[in-house]
Amino acid sequence: MAAPIEDVVLHQPDAHNSPIDLDLNKFMGTWHVVKSTLPLWKSRKDVTITYALKSSPSNGATVQFDDTVEYRSKSDPASSRRSRVTGVDTLVEPSEANASAAAAADTTASESGAPSRPAQTRFKWRGKGWLAVATSRWQVLGCSRDPSPENPHAWAVTYFEKTLFTPAGLDVYARTAEGLPEAFVQEIIAKARALGGDVAKLAEAFFEVERSAAGGAGSAKGA
Repeated sequence: MAAPIEDVVLHQPDAHNSPIDLDLNKFMGTWHVVKSTLPLWKSRKDVTITYALKSSPSNGATVQFDDTVEYRSKSDPASSRRSRVTGVDTLVEPSEANASAAAAADTTASESGAPSRPAQTRFKWRGKGWLAVATSRWQVLGCSRDPSPENPHAWAVTYFEKTLFTPAGLDVYARTAEGLPEAFVQEIIAKARALGGDVAKLAEAFFEVERSAAGGAGSAKGA
């Protein structure tokens, strides 16, 4: 696979907004987790996350999308059914103070002729079914200019906040089970380390998430 021809730009986790021009419609669909720092993926393989919008980001409604995680245990054959965890992601609205700051940034950008700050990239996940009491927050730290499923070179980096049960962590997404060129993945990791702070510490613990020859195909079982 040829390397994606674009610069990797990542941003620190932000309390209310991030300067990423994220098109949620294009971000939807299935992503393969190719690298991670989250311990739960060390014993699993063929991990995919599929997003599906429940409401249009442009109609004024609360932005929500279904979140379906599918995976196999490392000991499972590639032809086995994958386990599934389902939830709903909701766009995290800025607090009143942060909303004022964002509005001020928009005004400044408008007066300077620069584009206003793009839509937020921070979300709150809530499980479905027996996991309805479980919640977590996550954010897109960076992604390709065209993150759509039609782009086989698309990539994204997500940050997951610490919860009572799980540590903070990072994932690297790709649109295909084949993943991304290793040199490009190493560039992503280097950019994460360069951010400093907690993200840089997490980036030291990246590991490969196993993907079988079946590429994660197969029906799923679970919640």
